[in-house]
Amino acid sequence: MANAKKWFKTVKSVRGPLLIVENVPGISYGEICEIRHDGDELLGQVLETSHEHVVVQLFESSMGLTKKAQVRFKGEPARIGVSTEMVGKMFNGLGKPLDGSELKIDKYLDVNGSAINPASRKSPHDFIQTGVSVVDCMTTLVRGQKLPIFSSAGQPHNELAAQIVRQAHIEGEDFLVIFAAMGITNEEARFFRTEFEKSGSLDNTIVFMNLADDSSIERILTPRVALTTAEYFAYEHDKHVLVVLTDFTNYCDALRELSSARSEVPGRRGYPGYLYTDLANNYERAGAIMGSKGTITQIPILTMPAGDKTHPIPDLTGYITEGQIVLDPKLQKRGFNPPLNPLPSLSRLMKSGIGENKTREDHSGVSDQLYASYAYALELRQLVAVIGESSLSEVDRQYLKFAERFEKEFINQGFDSNRSIEETLDLGWNILKELPRSELKKVKQKHIDVYQK
Repeated sequence: MANAKKWFKTVKSVRGPLLIVENVPGISYGEICEIRHDGDELLGQVLETSHEHVVVQLFESSMGLTKKAQVRFKGEPARIGVSTEMVGKMFNGLGKPLDGSELKIDKYLDVNGSAINPASRKSPHDFIQTGVSVVDCMTTLVRGQKLPIFSSAGQPHNELAAQIVRQAHIEGEDFLVIFAAMGITNEEARFFRTEFEKSGSLDNTIVFMNLADDSSIERILTPRVALTTAEYFAYEHDKHVLVVLTDFTNYCDALRELSSARSEVPGRRGYPGYLYTDLANNYERAGAIMGSKGTITQIPILTMPAGDKTHPIPDLTGYITEGQIVLDPKLQKRGFNPPLNPLPSLSRLMKSGIGENKTREDHSGVSDQLYASYAYALELRQLVAVIGESSLSEVDRQYLKFAERFEKEFINQGFDSNRSIEETLDLGWNILKELPRSELKKVKQKHIDVYQK
């Protein structure tokens, strides 16, 4: 704090978004600083410290900045002012209101949060309804879970994100959605703004938007700002918070850009060696904590370059999170929306959040039967492509009819349709009527008698 009021005039060089300052003692990693140059005032953050120099990453463009700039270190990390008045408002990636309004700040919090003691975590076991049949029935989202969406360029992940934000809720619970966009275009920002305002979902949503032309350091701070806000509402106001983060690929690219500017030794495909740790620091902020009524659930969305699941971003994400929801380009080409493929999708915590008194007693059986039947039907399609449909048995033809209905009615729900879990399960039973009862080996007979009328 000794340097908090002192302006240093020892800028050695300006390298793109980085400022190198010499002879500054007592500076800490992550500290926020102010830069003054020709009447302009900029903000930055300390990325590296040593006995010889300090490396500062600018939040804004360094164009026109020279060694004549003066720097003052504030002696504190990046913080966000949080308030209950944030609900229903839109902010930039650093948490500043886009409409220029002033909020009554309750407190300032470090955007890096604090680590959750693993011994204090509760096992997630409560259902969150998204209104999307494939998600609710077959890759169920559980309160406190981190369940990413794997997409690729050109797929409608933005539309799916907007749909989940509009429709997600927990019956009878105090629920809040926080949406954070990283590196999106102005067109995408207009789309989200229009969607949230038109649907009225903004009334129960907090939105953070970092645009593609904003600085890399802001992009890196955006998910931390969103998650810090989520922790405030979850653990201090007992809300169940769903955090939707898109697009984590843009976030990782900003991390790679920053690592390159610092001349760090690159890892896989040029990403820094600490990519796994950095992603885990964000993802692991989801969860449920003993003694707290509130929870944080995460849906991070990422676009896989060239649809490659072995790319470092989806690969490392899969290690940290509890499953994945996969968008399928083949289903998209056939005009299905949302093009969710249930076969490569997975929710590892699903069994804990479904069943009697949570969703419905038949949920597990219906999900398993739909999955198994659809997988077999796709195998038959490949066989038909080789030997023709004439050689199939009557039961096999019924499986093909089942698959057609499953895709057209269950998967191809549309982005404006909001189905309750009861409607989803009833639809599943209706589609299973295409199969003989003798083929329904994954569901209990008592459930067939009750629900397949």
